[in-house]
Amino acid sequence: QVRLVESGGGLVQAGESLTLACEATVDIATFNVMSWHRQAPGKEREMVAYITSGGSINGKNTLKCRFTISKDTAKNRIYLQMNSLTPEDTAVYYCDAKAYPYSYWGQGTQVTVAS
Repeated sequence: QVRLVESGGGLVQAGESLTLACEATVDIATFNVMSWHRQAPGKEREMVAYITSGGSINGKNTLKCRFTISKDTAKNRIYLQMNSLTPEDTAVYYCDAKAYPYSYWGQGTQVTVAS
């Protein structure tokens, strides 16, 4: 059974960095693409960044300069390195994995940035 477990969230001060991890219970080479999304209070969920099985990456243009997605296939994990965090980055961050036509989601991890 496929499960995705996010970790690394927490409370940080504005300007600080945080790295999130998403670990899969299966070989991540199984997935066509894995991505990070976030949902702030009262807002719709939005895509933050994605990484394909071939290693191509992309993400939301306004976040690319601060957020970096990567993966460790040996550990079946993807990561989201977040720098220069602001209160506007406060949200629940979710990991998503697609093995077409199926999609799997983690339970999310809360990131709170204090001003």
